[in-house]
Amino acid sequence: MKLKLIFLTLFLSTMHLALGQVKFEAKVSKKKLGVNERLRVDFEMNKDGDNFTPPSFSGFTVVGGPNQSISNSWINGKRSYAKTFSYFLEPTRRGSFTIKQATIEIDGQTYKTLPLKIEVTGAVDKPKDGNDTDFVASENLHLIAEVSKANPYLNEAITVVYKLYVSPRISVSNWRELDSPKYSDFWSQAIDMKQLKIENGEYKGEPYRYVILRKTVLYPQKTGKLNIEPLTLTVSVDVPTKRRDIFGGRLYTTVNKTVAAGNRTINVKSLPTQGKPDDFSGAVGSFNFKVTTNKKELDATESLDAKVSVSGNGNLKLFDLPKLNVPNGLEQYEPQHNERVRTNLTGMAGDISDTYTLVPQYKGKYPIPSISFSYFDLKTETYKRISSDEIVISVKNGPDGGNTVVTSESEGSTNKKLVTQTGSQFRFLKLNANLQPIKKEYFFKSTAYWLSLTAPLLAIPLFLFFGKKRQERLSDVSGNRVRKADKLARKYLSEARKNLGNQKEFYIAMERALHNYLKAKLHIQTSEMSKERIQRLLKERGVEDTITIEFIALLESCEFARYTPSSTSAMQQDYDKASRVIATIDKQL
Repeated sequence: MKLKLIFLTLFLSTMHLALGQVKFEAKVSKKKLGVNERLRVDFEMNKDGDNFTPPSFSGFTVVGGPNQSISNSWINGKRSYAKTFSYFLEPTRRGSFTIKQATIEIDGQTYKTLPLKIEVTGAVDKPKDGNDTDFVASENLHLIAEVSKANPYLNEAITVVYKLYVSPRISVSNWRELDSPKYSDFWSQAIDMKQLKIENGEYKGEPYRYVILRKTVLYPQKTGKLNIEPLTLTVSVDVPTKRRDIFGGRLYTTVNKTVAAGNRTINVKSLPTQGKPDDFSGAVGSFNFKVTTNKKELDATESLDAKVSVSGNGNLKLFDLPKLNVPNGLEQYEPQHNERVRTNLTGMAGDISDTYTLVPQYKGKYPIPSISFSYFDLKTETYKRISSDEIVISVKNGPDGGNTVVTSESEGSTNKKLVTQTGSQFRFLKLNANLQPIKKEYFFKSTAYWLSLTAPLLAIPLFLFFGKKRQERLSDVSGNRVRKADKLARKYLSEARKNLGNQKEFYIAMERALHNYLKAKLHIQTSEMSKERIQRLLKERGVEDTITIEFIALLESCEFARYTPSSTSAMQQDYDKASRVIATIDKQL
């Protein structure tokens, strides 16, 4: 029985000590700072005490404090108490220093903090005040530009990914671009970011959340050291404070911070000169090359298409295709250039082509000589050449040539063919002209003479009348604004029709058309176009409620459809609905 009593006494004593455990500790805003920065030191305790004695702060000057804050809260029936003494320090020199122990008496016992080591370095470019929310936001928010390759070749694709890192200690409520990079020395293509996604990661070894804001593919157009300009954002950051609400929850304050990704420099290498072909046009990547025709047999004066195409991965939009050489006797027209190129994080991919229209004049065989295409292969870092096959065009029916020579030039050889001429080479000239004598007429005192004399006098009243009407129209400011908005509405509605199938452009044009129609009919500006105000104004003008609801639904459809997938049939339905609703409102107004 005595043994049980002893164990019970020990257990209750342990529980009492655990429940009544005193915490007294020192915390610093950072353990490494510049000699021109400030340091914040907090001495926190979870129970009130007496005779607090701070350390001497050797190596620092106290520029603020002690500031005392007390927090009392009740959570689920349990009391939570915190008391803090805060000091703001300024280092006196470089070196390693130690924040020594502070002491306090709580319930008759003396408690001490652990010493903290601080490293002071040289002055930093942007000194940060160790005080309050602005410093906390700066330390926990970072905008980073990640470059895929720092030493690319000229015209080699690199990717810049902009990531915004946010510490779990803070939260971000909003951001907007303050300044966008220009990429003046690059060909650039932004990758469309359909939806921003928050992911977990690390920044300098600490857990962070991040979001990818922008992805851009760059092709350097110059060699040497090129600068990638920074992306700059203004961010609204919610930072926790020392204050709490009546329920014990921590209060937050919002700080607007400007963050930049920083300048990035890449060293662009020039393409090697060894083995560089004379006809090299700047193609860099991995490509296929071919020359094809849609016909190889036809009659004279019929046409055929010869297509010179390059496909693969690389700077497809940044070089010229080789020219097609055809023999005499084939009439050649300017080529039609086509591009089917998509851009992703690996660069451009797809194909480009020049399509020539050729028309043979006489019958015979016409050889189209082989042409070659050279490019720089990034995988092997060597130049490669691809040559097309010779194509022979057979013209079966048509006139024979005479002294005209049809030639085909290929590498190292020339084939010539004499063709006989027919006797109708000058059939387009008319040898029997039917000429008629010109009758002499005098202008003086003729009908045309009297008309030219009196017409300016008769036109004066008309000029005065139309000038007055034009002046009245120009002075009608309100009417001009209405006519301009009405014209823009028709313009954008027609523009929306042209962009059927292109979801983003279609709904942007549709929304502009609806807004400009309201400007024309209701005499309101875009900034005043709330849904409630539009409904009220249309109802006051006698428009039926069902038509008003349809108009508001169209505006909402334009807002949502730009961010959600939509089919061509749905776009056609929205266009037809917009035309019908605008026509109905026009009649009822």
